[in-house]
Amino acid sequence: MKMTFRWYGEKDPVTLDKIRQIPNMTGVVTALYTIPVGEVWDSESILALKKVINDNGLEMEVIESVPVHEEIKLGSPARERYIENYKQTIRNLGAAGVKVICYNFMPVFDWVRSELKYVTEDGSNCLAYSQETLSKLDPKKQSLSLPGWDESYTKDELAELLKRYEAVNADKLFENMVYFLEKIIPVCEECDVKMAVHPDDPPWSLFDLPRIICDEAGIDKLFAAVDSKYNGITLCTGSLGANKGNDLVKLAAKYAKMGRVHFLHARNIKFKDENPETLFFHESPHPTECGSLDIYGIMRALYENGFEGYTRPDHGRNIWGEDGRPGYGLFDRALGAVYLSGLWEAIGKTLKK
Repeated sequence: MKMTFRWYGEKDPVTLDKIRQIPNMTGVVTALYTIPVGEVWDSESILALKKVINDNGLEMEVIESVPVHEEIKLGSPARERYIENYKQTIRNLGAAGVKVICYNFMPVFDWVRSELKYVTEDGSNCLAYSQETLSKLDPKKQSLSLPGWDESYTKDELAELLKRYEAVNADKLFENMVYFLEKIIPVCEECDVKMAVHPDDPPWSLFDLPRIICDEAGIDKLFAAVDSKYNGITLCTGSLGANKGNDLVKLAAKYAKMGRVHFLHARNIKFKDENPETLFFHESPHPTECGSLDIYGIMRALYENGFEGYTRPDHGRNIWGEDGRPGYGLFDRALGAVYLSGLWEAIGKTLKK
């Protein structure tokens, strides 16, 4: 297992010199944030970013994310140009030593939360999700802004995009995803770059938009449709764990044994209300006893089934007075990284006895 840390570039208040001081940290997970979605990531920009990271004693082997253009998800004729661009980006990243690309196939909205700074019992603040709050909103009728929303769209552009998605159900979205992967996976195999799809977050439909990477059935279907070890998953415990029907220990064991877990997002969440209509959960400290997920069980299942991929501590709280990027401050994620590394060492030494 290689421990990594999300880094949002040179404007990130969590600097590389701070990240490299975290024990067992090997590299950062980052992206080129100035290139428009769908355009080619040029080699010069990739290598310049890599140099900054390498000069600080860290690796750049995982990219999160190379966004998938909406025209690809919609399956429009315009997708062909964007797929060709994506293929060239893979080639350029592979030549620079990148081994894994994390991406998602969620229509319009990426991860969604209802609150950025929910105050917990210990006084820290964190990301939170309230189904009751989300159920009262309609992006087709209201001008809204929520965590995880792409605010590059105007109200009219968003309305038009949502209208286009009325013709795309879950089956059609899956068909479009398979079409995309069938085009790019041969390039991945050629360049030795693995694709690791991030599960839908949260793992259910929002605002009548389909979501398809939500559970074991959806993941199995994807792996069967494009049967290559380069078609893998980012096992995000917090995303999949929001659905109580997902057995995370089972999924970790199953997909690690298949060699399809290329990247791990390890985080814990805590349910305050599990009723589907009023579901409420918030991010919690990483240790098992601090939340509702069995982080120890997940890590042990990964170890026992040969996981050797990249890991990063996902969404941390803001603690000790830090007013960082919601979910991505330094202190709590650093604690999470050390906890995960400690678990991994202890599990390994226990199993070898």
